[in-house]
Amino acid sequence: MSLENKGQTAEITGTVTKSFLNKLKAKWQLDSLVQVLAVLAVFALTGSTVVYIRKFLFAFLEFGEATPFWLKAVTYILFVFPAYQLLLLAYGFLLGQFRFFWEKEKKMLSRMGRLFQKKD
Repeated sequence: MSLENKGQTAEITGTVTKSFLNKLKAKWQLDSLVQVLAVLAVFALTGSTVVYIRKFLFAFLEFGEATPFWLKAVTYILFVFPAYQLLLLAYGFLLGQFRFFWEKEKKMLSRMGRLFQKKD
């Protein structure tokens, strides 16, 4: 590949990245690309932390290969899933995106609540 082609590839890649970030900015109704990057950082930090928490929790409970999948799944849902939601808010607060994540949490809780409402 010639230097000219490398420059074109870098330009195209930069354009695609900016286009992707701008699409996220519009979808999430954010004001700047810095906010988009902060939101993505919150998701990355939260995901990484939850992996660590799950490993710690499963080791603490002495879950291993012999532990039934259903028990691991129930434990994950009861402990790790709520931890993920709280960590989103905590990291969102630390990175100045609490309002964004609080609105997402309220929407998710509302949808989950509808699952348990009695149908007429």
